[in-house]
Parts: sequence; structure tokens; C-alpha cells
Amino acid sequence: MAREGLARLADPRTALASVAGVTLGAALAADHGPLSWPWLLVTALGVFLFEVAKNASGEVYDFDSGADPGVADADHGPFSGGRRVLVDGLLTRHQVVRVARIFYALGTIVGLAIVWLREPGVLWLGLAGVILAYGYHAPPLQLSYRGLGELAVAVTYGPLIVGGTYLVQRGDIPAEVGWAAVPLGLLVAAFLWINEFPDTAADAAAGRRTLVVRLGKPAARGVFWALVLIAYGLTIVLPLVGLERGVWFGLAGLPHGLLAAGRLAASGDDTAELVLAQAWTLLSYLLFALGASLGILLT
Repeated sequence: MAREGLARLADPRTALASVAGVTLGAALAADHGPLSWPWLLVTALGVFLFEVAKNASGEVYDFDSGADPGVADADHGPFSGGRRVLVDGLLTRHQVVRVARIFYALGTIVGLAIVWLREPGVLWLGLAGVILAYGYHAPPLQLSYRGLGELAVAVTYGPLIVGGTYLVQRGDIPAEVGWAAVPLGLLVAAFLWINEFPDTAADAAAGRRTLVVRLGKPAARGVFWALVLIAYGLTIVLPLVGLERGVWFGLAGLPHGLLAAGRLAASGDDTAELVLAQAWTLLSYLLFALGASLGILLT
């Protein structure tokens, strides 16, 4: 049981968002010079450690608030309803807290090693990332409970991770790198957005006022369309800010984004009908990151 609990906290589905950001940042850096592969691996390790730490601390606060226990069985799916490590009794609360502390500590050690031995400027990006990761669920910020979680996710998995990866490699962050990160951040936010739909009743009851809860499902479906269209619309104009036209390979994710938006619009309140749309949204941002990265490297 303990092993399964740890596996859920290291959830590869959410870790893919971090991998996508590191991949895009590395591709942008490789376009401007040779990569330091050891430091790229260290960067990816640090991001992964904080990802697990964030999942663990979030598990505790979402359990205590009642958000995770309040999700009905019919609304729990592979992409929504929380990781249910505490709900299913896979780990005790004390164990999850200890996992969070250990992984935050390990991530901090890796981050400080990068700052000390490679690039001091990473300190401020790393500090912002830790604040957003912990504050996503935990007081006093509790961003996801105040309708700010979606913005925090867009910033973290877009500019922070992409820019941080580039910074470790090149020592600065050109404006075009920040612009390239924006569509990815929006698409990762869209993945969070669609995953919030099955949880709306439980979130509302627990006082977790996500934007889907605040707006209501009809309006939130329209916003999902906007997130997808704006992300790929920005991709089209990225060469105007100095990026290679190969970034257009990222448009490979557009069909799945549109399919997800269409299925979300037609799904009603049936969580089972929504699972495929959630998977398509995940595939959309992964294809964007992979396509844009390959396009940048090949052109």
C-alpha cells in the first residue's frame, strides 16, 4: 500500500507537464549553443522533486478541507478527483507530510546546488516556483481555493520551468523564450481546467473556489475553447518575436485540443464522457511541446 501511495504522489500524468516544460526549454537553449547534459539532468531532477513535494502537500490540504473526500465515486476518474492517497488509506497523514518535507528538502538542495555551482539567477525563479507549488494548496496563499490556481499553473509550467531550464544552460532568458513558454502554460492550464469539471460539486462544498466553480460550467466551457484557441493562435505569431518557424510544428497538438473542446461542450455532467476529452487535452500540450521542440531543433 505504501508503495502505491508513493507512486500516486509521483503521478507520471502530472509530471508530464514538467517534462514538457524542461523539453521545450532545452530545445530553445540547444538552438543557441551546446547543451550541458549533466546540468539538464540536474534541472529535471529538481523539478521532479518539487513536483512530488507539491503533490504530497496538496494531498494533505485537499484532504483536510474535504475537497478530495467529497468527490463522488461517479466523478472520480484517471484525471480528476485527486490522487486519493489519504482517502484510500494508502498512506497515513503523518507519512504524507513526511514525504512532502523530504521532497521539498531534496528539491531545495538540488536547486541550491544549481545556484551555487552553475547559475545564481536561478535562485529567484526557484523561489517563485516553490512559493507557487506550496501555496497552490496550502495557507496562507491557497491559490487554488481563491480562483488563482489556474494562473499559478500557467506561470509555473510555462515561463518558470521553460525559462529556468534555458537559464541554467545559457545564463540569461531572452524575451522570445518567455513568449514561447506562454502557449505551453496556457495548454497546461487548459488540462487543469478540464480536470476541474468533475470536481466542481466537491470543490464548492469544501470552499475551493476554482474558476470553474466561480464561473459555472456553461461559461467555463467557453473559456476552455478560448484557452486552446489563444494558445495556438499565439503559436502562429511566435516567429514575429524572433523564434524559428519550426515552432509551428507545435500546431500538431491543435486537433486534439479542438476535439477536447468539442467533447467538453457535449459532455454535460457525465464524468465518464469527459475522460477522453481530458486525455486529448493532455495529448494536445504534449504534442505542442514535442512538436515545437523538434521544429526549433530542425530549422
